[in-house]
Amino acid sequence: MKSLLGPRKPVVPEAGDTSGSHRLKATLSWPHLVALGVGAIVGTGIYTLIGVGAERAGPAVILAFLVAGAVCACAALAYAEMATLMPAAGGAYTYTYAVLGETLAWIVGWSLILEYSLACSTVAVGWSGYLVGWLQSAGIHLPAALLVGPHAGGLVNLPAVVVSLAIAAMLTLGTRESATLNIVLVVIKMVALAAFVALALPAFDAAHLHPFMPYGFASHVQGGETRGVMAAAAVVFFAFYGFDAVATSAEEARNPGRDLTIGIVGSMALCTLIYILVAVAAIGALPFTALGQSAEPLALVLRTLGHPLASWAIAGAALVALPSVILVMMYGQSRIFFVMARDGLLPPVLARVSAKSGTPRLVTMITGLFVAAVAGFFRLDEIAELANAGTLLAFIAVGLSMMVLRRTAPDLRRIFSSPAPYVVGTLTVLGCLYLMASLPTKTLVRFAEWNAIGLAIYLLYARGRSLAGRT
Repeated sequence: MKSLLGPRKPVVPEAGDTSGSHRLKATLSWPHLVALGVGAIVGTGIYTLIGVGAERAGPAVILAFLVAGAVCACAALAYAEMATLMPAAGGAYTYTYAVLGETLAWIVGWSLILEYSLACSTVAVGWSGYLVGWLQSAGIHLPAALLVGPHAGGLVNLPAVVVSLAIAAMLTLGTRESATLNIVLVVIKMVALAAFVALALPAFDAAHLHPFMPYGFASHVQGGETRGVMAAAAVVFFAFYGFDAVATSAEEARNPGRDLTIGIVGSMALCTLIYILVAVAAIGALPFTALGQSAEPLALVLRTLGHPLASWAIAGAALVALPSVILVMMYGQSRIFFVMARDGLLPPVLARVSAKSGTPRLVTMITGLFVAAVAGFFRLDEIAELANAGTLLAFIAVGLSMMVLRRTAPDLRRIFSSPAPYVVGTLTVLGCLYLMASLPTKTLVRFAEWNAIGLAIYLLYARGRSLAGRT
């Protein structure tokens, strides 16, 4: 189907469109999908980026979590409708392709590559911070040059590189095996956060909440740094997304209508509650200035409160459980590469699925190498902000796609229908645009440069090889 923005896929795929060696196995049920969502959402954002958010907004980082969560809740409803309507791999890229056309789909897909890859790298760097603190608390000190990248005077963040490559190797074994392990890791992570709240909340001191909003609400530059509630929301937004990775697994869901709805909406609701509890406990226990200076803020809170053993145990739980976020995000990234290659926009070898494991092994290994390289050499906050830019664009595309499809195809059978779709879609678009505008200027410039490279590749390579463009 043609449009001014390039060819479009059918909203409801024709039978046999994706079969044989280019078809993913349906092996996931709703518990796997809820665990995938929680595994992606609860991670570095609350374990590490709460400190970055506190530095930018002060105690009002709690409000920043609420703002980011509200935007993501709207996006989750749009995702749930689109994912159940189009249960095919690719998430926002696939929806945009069917509704808005190939050119915009390429931009979204290219942005999703940035989102998932840099999200993996962000978590790997956060994991490394907890590893260093955990080892140091046990009296073990590793060479500083191998623990941070050149930006901090080191050579490479070796722990971040190692964990990235290890997760990539695990994903090549098979989706169901990886998803089942992820359930175990999610349980460990949830128990650790529950223990943190139980130990930190009794030490709540209301004095730590004053002044509540020391840098104001709007994002602005102060002292050479981006400050304000929205500046914090633009980075802790990273803490909420992940439910979109569930949407990319639609083709592998056994019962997409039921399983995807439960997976996306359920994981989002559960994680919002967790985040508010943890943020209130952390900010109430320590001055925000102390949290902002730590690479392992939750462990720092417990050590300061006189719980060294609990601090050590929760840092250990983070070391065990944070890789689940890398697993889910790397899984989502490999599926984006896979679907774009299956559509002819990337080299077809990337769409080849292993007959034994039912997974795209080559593209998973390539993803792992890219993630490891970024994690080894760049700063956590800069990686997270750039990943957020890609995610925000994808969320905008999903909100628009849902509203356009409600107008152009109102009679399609929707297994899950978003309440007040035009209100939800509009809030998703406007909220994401405001969060994007709140990112540092240098992040937006880098994001524009990334997409300029992507458009050049599309015009010089992908457009002429598109399978949809030949029909």
